[in-house]
Amino acid sequence: MTRALVSLVSLVSLAPSLALAQDATTARDVTTPYPTLEALSIEWAIDGDDDADGRVTVRYREVGGSYRVGLPLFRVPAGSNEGFTWTNRHAGSLFDLVPDTEYEIELTLVDPDGGDTTRTITARTRPIPRAAPDARVVAVTPATFASAASSAEAGDVLELAAGRYAGFTFEGDGTSNRPIVIRGASADTVVIAGDVRLDGRRFVFVEDVTVEGMVKLNASEGIVVRGCTIRAEEDGIVSLGMGSTNGYFADNVVLGITEWQDAMLGADGANVGEGIQITGPGNVIAHNRVRGFRDAISLLEDGEAVNQTSIDIVGNDVSIGADDGIEADFAMGNVRVLRNRIASSFVGISSQPSLGGPTYFVRNVMFNVVYSPFKLHRTSVGDVVLHNTVIKCGDALGIYAGRAISRAYFRNNLFLGGTGGGTYGGYGNGDGSVIRVADADETCSFDHDGFGSTDTGRFEGRLGEARFTSLAELRASTTETNAVEVSLGDFAATITHPSSPFPEREVPDLRLRDGGAAIDRGALLPNVNDGFAGDAPDLGAYELGTALPPYGPRGASTPECGNGVREDDEACDDGNLRDGDGCDASCRREAASDVDAGSMATDGGVARDDAGAVDGGTPEGGGGGCGCGSAGGSSSGALVGIVGWLARRRRR
Repeated sequence: MTRALVSLVSLVSLAPSLALAQDATTARDVTTPYPTLEALSIEWAIDGDDDADGRVTVRYREVGGSYRVGLPLFRVPAGSNEGFTWTNRHAGSLFDLVPDTEYEIELTLVDPDGGDTTRTITARTRPIPRAAPDARVVAVTPATFASAASSAEAGDVLELAAGRYAGFTFEGDGTSNRPIVIRGASADTVVIAGDVRLDGRRFVFVEDVTVEGMVKLNASEGIVVRGCTIRAEEDGIVSLGMGSTNGYFADNVVLGITEWQDAMLGADGANVGEGIQITGPGNVIAHNRVRGFRDAISLLEDGEAVNQTSIDIVGNDVSIGADDGIEADFAMGNVRVLRNRIASSFVGISSQPSLGGPTYFVRNVMFNVVYSPFKLHRTSVGDVVLHNTVIKCGDALGIYAGRAISRAYFRNNLFLGGTGGGTYGGYGNGDGSVIRVADADETCSFDHDGFGSTDTGRFEGRLGEARFTSLAELRASTTETNAVEVSLGDFAATITHPSSPFPEREVPDLRLRDGGAAIDRGALLPNVNDGFAGDAPDLGAYELGTALPPYGPRGASTPECGNGVREDDEACDDGNLRDGDGCDASCRREAASDVDAGSMATDGGVARDDAGAVDGGTPEGGGGGCGCGSAGGSSSGALVGIVGWLARRRRR
């Protein structure tokens, strides 16, 4: 045999191995970029895994504490869209952590094709931003402000007395441990008549003032705007250009001039201004009340979007977002939109598009949103939609993308539409279908969601290629094998269906009725619905028996452990002062007796029935368009094992 033939035979014999090598995972570096106060982002770069069947389970603990289970990381194959690219990786977040706390994180990668490995890393959350404990306090009046501002040094607090101050451009910088703080005696009595410019500044805080204009902070780092009232003719709090890094925008009231009427609605409506518009990484937009803008809270789009990753948008109270209530467009991974309340907005939450993901939407409440609760347009990839509650007219879950939606993952949501659909702001919102998501492709996964259509007498719609006219057909023809039908009667309060978007409506109390169709119907999602009461988690934003979370600005009162509301630096608050139930008498986490602190081995695919599925790592859902077209088949791999929590986990 000639040498050339030997070489050819050798190459052919190697071909299967080469193919397998592409499906096997080669693990690269793990990073935790841009920690926020209560969340950590995890990114694990990889090569290979071309069949996207690798998965990463997560355990975490405060250093020295007991392990808890986190959501599995989200599989993010390399891709590109709208001029942006992203790399091959697993990525995900840890939620509801304690500020300024060191965590140990154990990541276990399993790939059937090879490359299994475990990594343990540590990461620390950011502290709540505060003035230096030994700060020099400088008393300031309108007459002395300019002088005090020009001579301010790192660590100073400029304490503004009651009065009207001119708008200003600030030129000084603080440090991470010694910020410069500009603090009013009260937002009711200290008024800045004009814009506040913090462009290029580092670690400057503006607190407890009223601004008649905008606060702008292009190319900034560590800026805090807290406890302020912003009265804007156009934009409220804005960071453009290179954006803001690790900013904190919390407990503000931001008021615009856009009104709630049809002529104002939509992208082409006569609406004005952005309430809070921020680009850049590590930013926290928390517990603001924002009302009367084109977009109430938004990231930037297209070429203006800069490193929009590791961002928290949490606890905000939004009304009259005439285009979008919250616009999380061009999210670049680990953007977390949690526990917001949105009323009377054209679109509830926009993700147009998510650039690979994961982009998390968790426990948000929307009432009287008009067009779509989740606008996943422009080929959105990697949206994770968990435990949201939506009540609106027209289609309950209508996403009218016109382009593919990929790797979307929906679990434990409540969507109720109904009569009143029509054309608003130039766009139709459907006739009361329970789902109208034709563009979801085979990589998507929907299950354990509740749907209803008020006063239409119908239960019909389309998910991917599958059309259905009954709950039974929805279950049989899509991945929604555990879907349930719900109605307004499943809420504890009497809820009036918003049969027309007008007039403006406030969000009612949307907690569930005991014994209703949404009780105990959810999938287990570690670090999202831990501590549920009953046989399984409930659907929607609120677990039965829990207090309403705080929306909008929080008061200055001392946190009260045991009141059922997690406040300030509490790690948890389960509404009691008992030890031994996962949250101790000091509102610190403890190891719950039913949560395994050992290895994250899967159980080989144990499942419950409709009361709540537990899939111990078995692929979910199937073929036929959307991952939604058939109840059988193989997994999309988008979040393989996300409901694969330990099957041996016992009821709490």
